[in-house]
Amino acid sequence: MTPVSFPAPHVAVTFVGAGPGAAQHLTLGAYQALLRADVVIHDRLVGAEILALIPPTARRIDMGKEGFGPSASQSDINATLVAQALTGVQVVRLKGGDCGIFGRLDEEIEALEAANLSFTILPGLTSATVAAAAIGQSLTRRGRNASLRIVTGHDIAGFAEQDWHGLAARGQVAAIYMGKKSARFIQGRLMMHGASSDTPVTLIENVSRPDQRVIAATLATLPEAALGLEGPAVILYGLAPRRAVSALKEAIA
Repeated sequence: MTPVSFPAPHVAVTFVGAGPGAAQHLTLGAYQALLRADVVIHDRLVGAEILALIPPTARRIDMGKEGFGPSASQSDINATLVAQALTGVQVVRLKGGDCGIFGRLDEEIEALEAANLSFTILPGLTSATVAAAAIGQSLTRRGRNASLRIVTGHDIAGFAEQDWHGLAARGQVAAIYMGKKSARFIQGRLMMHGASSDTPVTLIENVSRPDQRVIAATLATLPEAALGLEGPAVILYGLAPRRAVSALKEAIA
């Protein structure tokens, strides 16, 4: 009996995680989705190397958001996404990092579901993993931390509260997104709950991009280190650059 094949159902929107910036961190599936796109709706954190891969035939719509700055409203983004998908073209919703981590993915999915539109999700590398690799560290280590926290420095209500007591425990590691403006608040909360002032903290600005900058600090110096940051940054709490750790051990020896 000859097998019968059926064409894959049309997917109105493909959510694509673009990674933190460099094209080398884009997945093959994400690249193929871009090549098939008729419309690409992207945010401001998508790197220039990724945007350059969008075919010239595809229409680009910039719907950027910026913490504490000018932003496209979420309702406008939802409306644009639905309106474009209803025309029947292939829409790619391109988000920096991983679209499911602090990317308001659920809100956009719910807007599509309300319009009876289909979707698929292609996850991307998130800034935390790429930033840790950039400083030669792993986010988990046997005997050090059996868990990893990914937290935000602020939310729609302002500076975000966390499980400060748990984070302050020795050996904890956290990736703090959108933490530039809340650095002093984070420092105060952690130290109030017993975190040591000499806990290593590394700030990585513009992760994976040509202008990437790594700032090694401690919890005591975190607010001052964050003052000079202009681009998007991730704060790795509990981790120091491996070269800095090696240099310290050599100095002690």
